Amino acid sequence: MINAMIHGFILALGLILPLGVQNVFVFNQGATQPNLMRALPVVVTAAICDTLLISVAVLGISLIILSLSWLKTMIIVIGVGFLLFMGYSTWKTKPMKNGSDFEVFPPKKQILFAASVSLLNPHAILDTLGVIGTSSITYTGIEKWAFTLSCILVSWIWFLGLSLLGKMIGNIDQTGKFIIVLNKISAVIMWGTAFFLVVSLL
Repeated sequence: MINAMIHGFILALGLILPLGVQNVFVFNQGATQPNLMRALPVVVTAAICDTLLISVAVLGISLIILSLSWLKTMIIVIGVGFLLFMGYSTWKTKPMKNGSDFEVFPPKKQILFAASVSLLNPHAILDTLGVIGTSSITYTGIEKWAFTLSCILVSWIWFLGLSLLGKMIGNIDQTGKFIIVLNKISAVIMWGTAFFLVVSLL
């Protein structure tokens, strides 16, 4: 069981570490929200979405999804649309005129965007279903539970820590320049991801 937990932890950490749309958005909200509590909607939403994807992958539904080419294509097309929209919205987000307060996403918008970058990001979906789903096949019974819970725990700890790091850096940057640059980087990553997804379809 310990081996299964360690395997799940390392595997999930390896998948979640790269600088992607989901990570940048969670970090961004940590940096721009007035306090950490106000960033909890994005943290909880991202973690719940990952929990859902991991659970689906381990249950074996991933094998069905990955075998249907039309469904994969539909996931990618929908994902591209949302990435383009979110990139545009993030690019426009900027400090308010007084320079001390920031234009922040309300809870509903945080939840919508976090769910979108989590559940409508084809890279995240295919990575989770393909890698974690495939790896879980080697386990059964309590070992499979240990593997699954370990993967899920990584997501919850990671997103909370990422928002906390964002808050710390946001407190240091009182001019708003870092937030502006971060928004631009976030938007470019979203557009870049959408571009490569379109290329993969063609």
